[in-house]
Amino acid sequence: MNDRSSLAKGMAEAYMDGAVSIPYALLRTYRALKLSDTEAMLLMHLIAYRQLEQNEFPTIEELQERLGCSPSVVGQALQKLMKLGFVEIDEVFDPASGVQSERYNLSGLFYEIGALLSAGELPMRAGRPDETAEAADRAAVRPALSPVTGSLFSLFEQEFGRPLTPTEYEIMNGWLDQDQYPDDLIRFALKESVFAGKLSFRYIDRILLEWSRNRVTNVDEARDHAQKFRGGR
Repeated sequence: MNDRSSLAKGMAEAYMDGAVSIPYALLRTYRALKLSDTEAMLLMHLIAYRQLEQNEFPTIEELQERLGCSPSVVGQALQKLMKLGFVEIDEVFDPASGVQSERYNLSGLFYEIGALLSAGELPMRAGRPDETAEAADRAAVRPALSPVTGSLFSLFEQEFGRPLTPTEYEIMNGWLDQDQYPDDLIRFALKESVFAGKLSFRYIDRILLEWSRNRVTNVDEARDHAQKFRGGR
């Protein structure tokens, strides 16, 4: 009787922290989405922070503590999820307080899960072993989602001497995806900001924008442009 009482008390205390509702579809599809266990767990923690702690924008440090990973591992996982469109960062303005904040948006993830299931890549519910194997075979022939190399992001973290913030990751993704700046041109812009003693994302963005306006498309042209600029001052 005492053992049962102790077990009941222990279970009650365990449930006191509350429960998180994790979509079953996420658990079943994250492998088909080419996500690692770490990336899937990161998504679950983002869901948990929102549901139980009303924290819609946990920091890299908070996520690192929960996942038990280094800041760079968490940052690279988050960067990949944003690159794939599974996670976005929304800016939210509260007119009552006048405070502007940010929050993670996972609608892209759930849209992709829905598209995966509706396309028949995986059965809507767990079926017989032969049906599951057939669905797995179909998923295997899907085009692989290529992860973005982390070398460029690691270089920025080395120069800044700290992990990049989610907003900074999003800025770099914008340079690569929207502006389509070449990888080596971004590296050279970082080098120029270090040379000028103005290491900031805003300054690097200004450099890249200036080069774009002057039709600079590679490092050699950027180097010539920089030399002309210095010579004209």
